[in-house]
Amino acid sequence: MLSVITLQTIINYELITGNPLWRFGLVLSGIIVTMAAGKIIQFFCLRLVKQNQRQQRFPVLTTILESLIKPMYVAIFALGLNMCRSFIVFDNPETPEAMEGLQPSIETGWIVAVKIVLAFAIGYAAIKLVDVLEVWLMKAADKTVTSLDNMLVPILRKSMRITIVLITILFIMDLIVGLENIKSILVGAGVGGLAIALAAKDTVANLLGSITIFADRPFQINDLVQLDGCLGHVEDVGFRSTRLRTWDGHLITMPNDKVINSTIDNLGARPAIRRKSDITITYDSEAEKAEKAVTIIKEILAGIPEIDTHPDLIPRIYFNEFNSDSLNILMIYWVTPPEWWLYHEVNEKVNLEMMRRFQEAEIEFAFPTQTLYLKKEDAQSEAQV
Repeated sequence: MLSVITLQTIINYELITGNPLWRFGLVLSGIIVTMAAGKIIQFFCLRLVKQNQRQQRFPVLTTILESLIKPMYVAIFALGLNMCRSFIVFDNPETPEAMEGLQPSIETGWIVAVKIVLAFAIGYAAIKLVDVLEVWLMKAADKTVTSLDNMLVPILRKSMRITIVLITILFIMDLIVGLENIKSILVGAGVGGLAIALAAKDTVANLLGSITIFADRPFQINDLVQLDGCLGHVEDVGFRSTRLRTWDGHLITMPNDKVINSTIDNLGARPAIRRKSDITITYDSEAEKAEKAVTIIKEILAGIPEIDTHPDLIPRIYFNEFNSDSLNILMIYWVTPPEWWLYHEVNEKVNLEMMRRFQEAEIEFAFPTQTLYLKKEDAQSEAQV
């Protein structure tokens, strides 16, 4: 009997006026129950997600639900924390002379804490939904012709994430210090912000440059381009810079502001790669051999399928010049598809076949030489000299 009375006395012992110990026990129990309820809801949501994934039902809703499981737990905790507030007795601010429980400021702080946790849950959920949106945007970007869309999606994701984080932070600051104080802080930071903006003008210029690149699309990812004297494949386009991988394997990072103000030679956008070459044969060749050489080159080019035969890009072969030491045959053709190593393979085929055919036709290639013809004068002229 004594132990029962003692236990009842302990339970009803008021730590604070109007709040016996059992009320704080209810708060602790409420928090534990809330956390347990959140875990149970998480378990059933995960089970539902896996079941729908196996049966391939409602893929969009399943993906959204999967992304919201963790933020949902935080939101449930915030609601449970708010419910636990009802277990505590607080003073009535209208009758401050009657001290019945905890101070009203503690209740206000409790409400603010609940709102902060709930704001964090909402921001967390928004960030997870951005990840879901990125997956669907990437699928849409894969269907487009340009590969820059695939680079634009991660940048949009980062921008949206930063925006959500800033909004969440501002909302939490509003709860903690109040909107008016935030305005004062922002106004006070205006001068410093102006100084920072002036110092970061290059960064802003590069950011605008990246926007221009994505809007204008002067090149695609993996295109071979020449920027400011640098030749390489485009690997990445970011907020601040564009990265090129050169033939030597070096990774060159170029500010986007410089990229948009440079002349961009997009070699990857050309429909074909042109070869212009002068084939020289010796002056000892007769007109028939010069004509034969032109015919042989035309036959060789006609037999290679990679050489473009579009009406505007058909091979051009002409006996066009009498050089000081050779007869010149102009050879122009285009290789398609415009792949750099395929272009060199085609050139090798043409060169080897030309050497074989010229050898069979006894046509000699010319190389820089000089022939001196000496005229022998008669004896009388020699005597006069």
